[in-house]
Amino acid sequence: MIKSPIGFNHRSPRGAAGKNAGKAENAGAALFYCRDILKTYEGEPVVEGVNLDLPGGGLVSLVGPSGTGKTTLFNVLAGVDRPDRGRIVLGGEDITGVSGRVSYMMQKDLLLEYRTVLDNVILPLLVRGGKKREAREYGASFFPPFGLAGYEHKYPRQLSGGMRQRAALLRTCLQSDGTPPAAPDGKGRSTPVILLDEPFSALDALTRRTMQDWFQGIAAGGQSPLGNRLSAIFITHDVEEAVILSDRVYVLEGRPGRITAAFDVKAPRPRSRDFSLGPGFAALKGEILTAIGV
Repeated sequence: MIKSPIGFNHRSPRGAAGKNAGKAENAGAALFYCRDILKTYEGEPVVEGVNLDLPGGGLVSLVGPSGTGKTTLFNVLAGVDRPDRGRIVLGGEDITGVSGRVSYMMQKDLLLEYRTVLDNVILPLLVRGGKKREAREYGASFFPPFGLAGYEHKYPRQLSGGMRQRAALLRTCLQSDGTPPAAPDGKGRSTPVILLDEPFSALDALTRRTMQDWFQGIAAGGQSPLGNRLSAIFITHDVEEAVILSDRVYVLEGRPGRITAAFDVKAPRPRSRDFSLGPGFAALKGEILTAIGV
């Protein structure tokens, strides 16, 4: 295994999801959670009373109509915005309003067109003080499992939409790998949580399904810089995608947005394509759509 260019590599076992992960009183199994989040803009609440849990190694989704505050909530979870009320905890540490502790991949890949794909991917390592040569070696080691082998020295304009998203996701994983900016106590900390805001929404249907299959393999196979502990929260408007990828699906609706329902997906990951053809899949999808009000 190639050592991280900042001299710090983490691997940890997957945690178990709590049975009542959406309830404020139980965070025993959660690596990352938020409690009673309220965020207002110009005096108007956008999200209110939000409780959400992510176990170590878990994948959860956030679904709901447009305009219910999903992206606002992500900005709060990522520390981009501070909530008016509530707290956010990572690994037992309160990180409310602290940026850089949770990685965030937005809808657009935001790749810099004047940098090669490899140099785009390693940006988080360089920002944290890594040496370029070591960062390139380390980042390039993940190009094969991310389906990017041979494209290290290409430019973003030479990639397909799916490949651009893979590069953006690898960059996000590298942001969470190793030692992030110093915590308040001056010690480096691991940030094994990533937030994905509709990462596959801009892709055509066939590419999107291919990317879903690929992502499941990355998450289950320990082929990311985070090993087998890839822990992620998705925003998606696609209920089928939420069920295919997630251990738990949260429904955010209303104005202000509130978590109104949570559904466990009990099938083990990674899930085969046949999973979406079964009666259980259709029934769960129907329950979630009903909860959304569709």
